[in-house]
Amino acid sequence: MTHIIAEPCIGVKDTACVDVCPVDCIYDKDEWEQLYIHPEECIDCGLCVDACPVEAIFPEEETPDKWRSFIAKNYTVFGLEPPD
Repeated sequence: MTHIIAEPCIGVKDTACVDVCPVDCIYDKDEWEQLYIHPEECIDCGLCVDACPVEAIFPEEETPDKWRSFIAKNYTVFGLEPPD
């Protein structure tokens, strides 16, 4: 399973989560309005969750309903098919 970055990251892009990620699976591009976790690289360690100052990161299966659309965004930004 992977972790998902949701709406609270938009416009913030705080990289505290990047600093603690042991596999460097959290990415940022200037043209993106938020950070994204590569779902095939994430090892599900959860270190990013506690490091996020805006509480934007969730285990995929625990993503709040209001931000479920961010699951697909986290997959498609890397050219991957989102889960069903």
